[in-house]
Amino acid sequence: MDSFFDRTPFLKFLNKFPLYTYPAITVTQSHSQGPTLWIAPPRASADDQTTNSGILSTDVECLKWQAYIALRGLTDIAVRWDISPEGGIDGRLPCLHVPAIGDTSLELLAPRAISRWVDGRTGGWNDQLNGYRDSSLKDESTAWVSLLEGVVHTALTLSQESSQPALCQILKTAVVRGRALGVTLSPPPAPLTGLSSVLPPFGTNITLSSIQGQYAEAIASLSERLGTDRWFLASENPTALDALAFAYLHGLLHSQDSTRIEVTRHVNLVAWEQRVRTQVEAAFPDA
Repeated sequence: MDSFFDRTPFLKFLNKFPLYTYPAITVTQSHSQGPTLWIAPPRASADDQTTNSGILSTDVECLKWQAYIALRGLTDIAVRWDISPEGGIDGRLPCLHVPAIGDTSLELLAPRAISRWVDGRTGGWNDQLNGYRDSSLKDESTAWVSLLEGVVHTALTLSQESSQPALCQILKTAVVRGRALGVTLSPPPAPLTGLSSVLPPFGTNITLSSIQGQYAEAIASLSERLGTDRWFLASENPTALDALAFAYLHGLLHSQDSTRIEVTRHVNLVAWEQRVRTQVEAAFPDA
């Protein structure tokens, strides 16, 4: 019986499939337990020689809130970009991870709640005008926000998608980007399927060349309004409009087509973006 159940051949067979034991994984990177802004990954470029060039998010919405926090004077906020958008509130980034008030636990804030949290840290604005000199300038800021989030946002989005294959551009623009972008344009773009098509009107037909004139006019207007002022609308201190303008100008200056060229034609915008970029980068020294 023992010879029949001799384990030697069986053990020799198992030796062909050795069982390896791997050492435990050592966590070398720790994350701050203080306020932390979750953002989309920054741009990692070996050609970028600016200080802390790997801190600024490539997503305009995330970068807007980075700039907002920095321009409000907060310098103790950490950033992390190893969390996918699905991990954020409503499946989107940015989110701000902060200690809950009166508790040692943490809570996650959506973008709409970040400004209120920042006001609690900084004492809020000194007036009801959110940093603008008078009510007319506060009203004017709304028009500039609409311009930036309209045709400028469209140009930046199309520029970012231009590196993808043509078919992917068409499908993405028609199904996702196009419908959202079409709402911001006046007059609205034509449908992706023409009148002679057998398909019903679907999507929107938006190309960078089709909005080039509107985009160039928008950038020229932005440059003229800034002039030689330190902040937009001649505000004494930076406002939410400055954070938004920086996010778009920074993204446009890192594009690879005519969207970048249009900004570089206006020296004051280039110099302003560089100055604000230095201030925003300095607010996240330990990222």
